[in-house]
Amino acid sequence: MDTGYILDIQNIDKSFPGVKALDKVSLRVRKGTVHALMGENGAGKSTLMKVLLGIYQKDSGKIFINNIEQKINNPTEGLKKGIAMIHQELSTVLELQVYENIFLGKELTYGKTIITKQKAMVRSVEDLFNRLNIKINPRLKMKQLSIAQQQMCEIAKAISYDADIIVMDEPTSAITEEEVKHLFSIIKDLTASGITIIYITHKIDEVFRITDEISVLRDGKNVETVKTCETSRDKLIELMVGREITNMFPKEHAAIGEPCLKVEGLSREGEFTDVSFDLRSGEILGIAGLMGAGRSEVMETLFGIRKKTSGKIFINGIERKINNPQDAIKNGIAFLTEDRKATGCFLPLSVLLNTVMASINSYSNSLFFNIKKAISNAEDMKQTLNIKTPSLDQIIINLSGGNQQKVLIARWLLTHPGILIVDEPTRGIDVGSKAEIHRLLGELAKAGKSIIMISSEMPEILGMSDRILVMSEGRLIGILDREEATQEKILLYATGLTQ
Repeated sequence: MDTGYILDIQNIDKSFPGVKALDKVSLRVRKGTVHALMGENGAGKSTLMKVLLGIYQKDSGKIFINNIEQKINNPTEGLKKGIAMIHQELSTVLELQVYENIFLGKELTYGKTIITKQKAMVRSVEDLFNRLNIKINPRLKMKQLSIAQQQMCEIAKAISYDADIIVMDEPTSAITEEEVKHLFSIIKDLTASGITIIYITHKIDEVFRITDEISVLRDGKNVETVKTCETSRDKLIELMVGREITNMFPKEHAAIGEPCLKVEGLSREGEFTDVSFDLRSGEILGIAGLMGAGRSEVMETLFGIRKKTSGKIFINGIERKINNPQDAIKNGIAFLTEDRKATGCFLPLSVLLNTVMASINSYSNSLFFNIKKAISNAEDMKQTLNIKTPSLDQIIINLSGGNQQKVLIARWLLTHPGILIVDEPTRGIDVGSKAEIHRLLGELAKAGKSIIMISSEMPEILGMSDRILVMSEGRLIGILDREEATQEKILLYATGLTQ
């Protein structure tokens, strides 16, 4: 009997050492709809989808596709059964060309040889990109593309499998608002043709824009499935976190002091030009702008990751030469990078080592490593930041995104910085962890720390910043006080228009 459900997942259990990730989780998805899967980091969303794809093997439970029970032992079998997934963490091979990434594992070859039909694959990708209105040269190497362009290629790759079910795990985490609109248009076309989308996101506004139904998981268990049109933002947050969050942006009143950092005419050829600003003690200075505006590049230059072409940096009134991150750390600057997995976490290492890594010299001399002091400081940070981990010995890759982010904040706080730069501090983490990180940033500012916060999320910039710097195409266009800043004004500046 046709139930109308293309996918019926029943009572899935999945455990990892020390953690029960899924506890009798069920999910039913209607054909040709967009079904949101929501919950805090660690709720089990990605784990459930990896079980569906065959990346993980379930401990118990059943999976039905079109009313037929399926055994999916690996991702290749998942693809054969019509399931494709766009992963939150990009899986591109940077040294390969775009078309090679799209055809990876399904190359067109001459007969049974390993010689590939390059021209045919390029033409196929060109046709796919034209159909999806993606303007990227298939012969470029992936490393030549922006993160946003790489994400669009991953989306195109999933669609290229002609799957009946496409799982999208945080597909908009690294793309611009225009590209989000473009993606939503693609999703609309896909569902109109009968393809089913399972959509994982922490961006609640997106859920109400494109989904038909929402299933919420919490702590590896089902909470509720609701029709999108029959719920509200506040109700959805309450379902996800198990409590009402009344203030997503708990902006503490902080005494704004004298400038502790002054940047004059900072430039890096080909990336940004003549950027000047100051940062005051106790201030949260927001940096807004469209993707590619140069926000991260300026901060990476300030921290010594990139070399400046010209300009001066003053800390507490004294000009400082910052040629590398070690110079920045010595001068009391810490930097939480945009991509926690690629440039933040040491994924094979423990929570303990990830926490103390930036301050490791303070625990050792030429002969000994003071493990007791390291454990004590890491344990203090675990309690202060409410880091959820079974132990400090847990490998950090096993933590949720929000808890990984807290470990990175803990790492930098142990260097006792006066200036903390945070680049997209809440990207890809759940609503509860977002509120906790916002609270922490407010408390740090209240304690006299100076914070620079880059964010693509307009409510975050408006809710947390004392002043907002707006960049466009490598230039600082304007600085707005908290009282005068609006979403419309920021977007006007970000597009290069100040009138």
